[in-house]
Amino acid sequence: MESGPAVLAGTTFALFGAALLLWTGACVLNRAPVAYGVRPLLSTALATVFGVLFLVLGVWCFGRV
Repeated sequence: MESGPAVLAGTTFALFGAALLLWTGACVLNRAPVAYGVRPLLSTALATVFGVLFLVLGVWCFGRV
């Protein structure tokens, strides 16, 4: 009964983290800005850090099931 919310949260976090990393990688490969109005290095670094963080959080939620 308690594993349902953990699976949903883990899936959500993992999908968002993977999508954010995929978006960041595509922007870097195409030399497009990751976020407008922000220094390119800072926006790339923050997007990568948060993408990895959400991916790890999703895996952690799956591990609690």
